[in-house]
Amino acid sequence: MPAVPKLSRSAVIAVAIFLAAHLALLIGLATPDKFVFDEVHYVPAARQMLSPVTSQPMLNPMHPPLAKELMAVSIAAFGDNAFGWRYPATLFGALAIVAIYLCGLALFAAQEPAIAAALIAVFNQMLYVQARIAMLDIFALGFGLLATAAFMHGFRRERPHALFALAGALFGLAAACKWSGLFPLGVCIAIVAVVRLMQSWNTLFADAKASDWYRPDLWPDFRVHHVALCFALLPALTYVAAFVPLDGLSLSDLVEAQRRIFADNTTTAIAGHTYMSSWPSWPLLARPVWFLFDKTAEDNVSAVVFLGNPLVLWPALLALVFVLRDFIVARRWDAFLIAAFYFGPWLAWALLPRTLGFIYYYLPAATAASLTLVYVLRRDGLPRWLLWAYVGVAAVGFAVMLPISAAFVGTSMQTFNRLMLFQGWI
Repeated sequence: MPAVPKLSRSAVIAVAIFLAAHLALLIGLATPDKFVFDEVHYVPAARQMLSPVTSQPMLNPMHPPLAKELMAVSIAAFGDNAFGWRYPATLFGALAIVAIYLCGLALFAAQEPAIAAALIAVFNQMLYVQARIAMLDIFALGFGLLATAAFMHGFRRERPHALFALAGALFGLAAACKWSGLFPLGVCIAIVAVVRLMQSWNTLFADAKASDWYRPDLWPDFRVHHVALCFALLPALTYVAAFVPLDGLSLSDLVEAQRRIFADNTTTAIAGHTYMSSWPSWPLLARPVWFLFDKTAEDNVSAVVFLGNPLVLWPALLALVFVLRDFIVARRWDAFLIAAFYFGPWLAWALLPRTLGFIYYYLPAATAASLTLVYVLRRDGLPRWLLWAYVGVAAVGFAVMLPISAAFVGTSMQTFNRLMLFQGWI
């Protein structure tokens, strides 16, 4: 396995990516200075947490509190205004971009493809939009991707204990923002279970290679109690810790909070929504969500449409064919991990009984899709410049969509209608 680039250089680049992404996400953040889409649910819940006397009923009990607690801290620091509501989302959006860079380092063991993956994730449009609104998804994404990066870096190590423990703790924090943060944790548990099962069967590949995703000597000292600690106990501890500021150490209050979350997230008795869509349609970008649409002048609008860059997400579907081929036929470990962390967080939604879904639930898989594109574009025999040419194409698509991605930009009705390519986008 090629050595991962020196830690000091990687750390400097990671910090640079974080600062650049954070500053870019801050531009025009306070526009509009009113609630956008589901901010109407989460900001009042964050405000309630700042009240010296907890009022009843508790607002937004259907989600865990960590993301709303972070919003509350921001409101206390920056004021009860649009900037204060949304600032933490920009931090976690920048962290998510850094996490994709770290995933790229683990998978590709080189700086250039890792940086390219981070840029493609930015130009995807989904992450940019979600990182500029006071909703929960970007917090779960940031923690979840950092956890995924830790797992990927530990996957090929003889002693993955510390990195797997870090991953588990971060997955617990992701779940403490939104229960969908459990999906990538489930992927990790499934991977470890399959590896250990094959080892217990003394499975051997006839033509074993160093690049195989499974090896009989993988993690020789990683025992059952280590699995329980890393992927059950630590996630549970960090998850529960998020409830302490609200419920203290009351076991009955903690249990009741979980009961309410479970009831609200598994019910099928939810009314329809204008922008609802089902999980099979998300990769096709069939039904976007209009977070904001305001007429600012006779022929001008301020719009934020959660859609996704078609120049990124449609080619990613073709790239996934090559990834799956290399996982199944060539047994490549990097293709295996990319496929697992793309399909796992997406297809998990197919298992839930609730009928109400939105394309922004696809955000974790869509962000991981940047790794599939880099994987394919750096295949042997392809020119080195092709990857960076594609990054440029993705950037052009992002720039074209910016008028419907950021409210501060604004656009004409003519341009808006031109960008709404299909009837289902309206």
